Amino acid sequence: EHLVYLVCDPRGWVAFDTKISRWMTLPKIPCDECFNHADKESLAVGCELLVFGRELMEFAIWKYSLICRGWVKCQEMNQPRCLFGSSSFGSIAIVAGGSDKYGNVLKSAELYDSSSCTWEILPNMHTPRRLCSSFFMDGKFYVIGGMSSITVSLTCGEEYDLQTRSWRKIEGMYPYVNVGAQAPPLVAVVNNQLYAVEHLTNMVKKYDKEKNTWHELGRLPVRADSSNGWGLAFKACGNKLLVVGGQRGPEGEAIVLNSWCPESGVRNGVIDWKVLGIKEHVGVFVYNCAVMGC
Repeated sequence: EHLVYLVCDPRGWVAFDTKISRWMTLPKIPCDECFNHADKESLAVGCELLVFGRELMEFAIWKYSLICRGWVKCQEMNQPRCLFGSSSFGSIAIVAGGSDKYGNVLKSAELYDSSSCTWEILPNMHTPRRLCSSFFMDGKFYVIGGMSSITVSLTCGEEYDLQTRSWRKIEGMYPYVNVGAQAPPLVAVVNNQLYAVEHLTNMVKKYDKEKNTWHELGRLPVRADSSNGWGLAFKACGNKLLVVGGQRGPEGEAIVLNSWCPESGVRNGVIDWKVLGIKEHVGVFVYNCAVMGC
């Protein structure tokens, strides 16, 4: 069973239960107005949804518990940040890079343990980066893409080994240059295989671990190029890839959840996307999205 949490209009967070195809509305976050209107990032870890944002003076994290069905303030990171890469694996999550409140680009990383609600400082990455993306694959944590400054885009990736507590730099892992207006790389891992969306062409690509190269599979079910990759979610949902995006129809605007199981293959360069769910009468821009495995 998986829950897809998302925000697509000012009314706040909703969740889609993929097992019973039902939408649920979450209670409003009891935050201040500044947090309400600020840019936010989200992450599902264990049975918690973490929402990262900014209050009047500092960064803040609010936590929704699937068990308690309510929001509480979460302990802040040792080095608070925004525009970071993050991913979860079971009850732990890692955040890496980003910017501090003064705009400095970070190379630090931290591990969050949802069972103890604590943050642990990890060794630094080789390269500072913001607007990057992260994922777990084959038991290791990866960071790709992003920018080390306003003008410098990064094509290298970094791999963190949780056993040796060390980082390894991978040159050319993400060769698609990110410019300031573009979203962080849209990436997802299914069955330890890495997939990505190329914003400009609306194509889904697959990563070859052995050759450190990418090859095209087929087109997205929605456009990503019109907004430079923003407003669209590309996630793993069990053994499927999930694309969450808006569409306009005769009855108004809606958010559509499309899924595809890579094991089913690609036929003649066409991905057979299936509609998993539709949320009617909301905006077409997905501000935040996180998938929780229950």
